[in-house]
Amino acid sequence: MKRILLYFATILIFTGCANGQTKSRNAFAPVPKPAAGEAVATFGGGCFWSMSEALSELQGVSKVVSGYAGGKTKNPSYEDVSSQNTNHAEVTQVYYNPKVISFATLAEAFFFAHDPTTLNRQGPDVGTDYRSIAFYRNDAEKNTLINTIKKVNDTRHYSNPIVTQVVPFTAFYAAENYHQGYYRTHGDNPYISSVSQPKVMKFRKAMKAELKPEFQK
Repeated sequence: MKRILLYFATILIFTGCANGQTKSRNAFAPVPKPAAGEAVATFGGGCFWSMSEALSELQGVSKVVSGYAGGKTKNPSYEDVSSQNTNHAEVTQVYYNPKVISFATLAEAFFFAHDPTTLNRQGPDVGTDYRSIAFYRNDAEKNTLINTIKKVNDTRHYSNPIVTQVVPFTAFYAAENYHQGYYRTHGDNPYISSVSQPKVMKFRKAMKAELKPEFQK
């Protein structure tokens, strides 16, 4: 039994988010400008493959972009961020209609889309680039994040307290094109089926009322 468990653990390690081979270093996705009436939010909760998929399924969200934020290195590559020398985290930038979904609902969804109680780790992915981090663009968003953390902690949805960093937004850098929409285009990847998919399924149950109709089934 131990050998079997070790075997599967090894598979996850070598097919994990950190080993999703990128293409050309220069093939970065564009950073879209928000459309008229749109707002933007940025969250990091481990591998951006599942986080981007989860948040994209919410009503009022028009698009999501996987990328990097939280560090000081300009225009980092996936390899740069994975080295943990940039202090960036893998993040998802969300473009949404605030008349349909509020920042408060997005924040709540974010806390259900990953485990915000594990420091610098999400499942098999370990390192500061996988830390739980939420960005605010004004004082109202900062207060919303702080209040949402208190709310989730008070419900004891998680056994341990939330350790998410709440920090001011400074810059977002889009990840390589290869990482955009990865969840939907790589369903046969063992990491997606074993790690990402269960997280998305749990998210759908927790946020069912806020999902787009096609994901409420």
